[in-house]
Amino acid sequence: MKNRYEALLILSTKGKEESAKEIIDRLEKFFIKEGAVIEQIQRLDQRQFSYVAGKLDHGYYVNFIFEGDPGICERFKAKLDFDEEVYRQHYVRLKARKPDAKAA
Repeated sequence: MKNRYEALLILSTKGKEESAKEIIDRLEKFFIKEGAVIEQIQRLDQRQFSYVAGKLDHGYYVNFIFEGDPGICERFKAKLDFDEEVYRQHYVRLKARKPDAKAA
């Protein structure tokens, strides 16, 4: 049984602003390789942080909506903790998608 999830990632593009697209493409391939079925990728652009709590004062926000098995978020978190280009990550389980009324 697959669940729907949302992953909000803040990317560290310090010194490499032009490479946000390459980082997102690499992360998309990583998600697919790990068994996620990507529904949507929202590129939310670079934003200044409200307060500085670490080494960065801004980051590139990207939101992945995907389906995967129940343990997928823990695997992502464990592996992306070691990725220097992923500054922060947050995962939320979403409600199941309602069947499309037009498809019936």
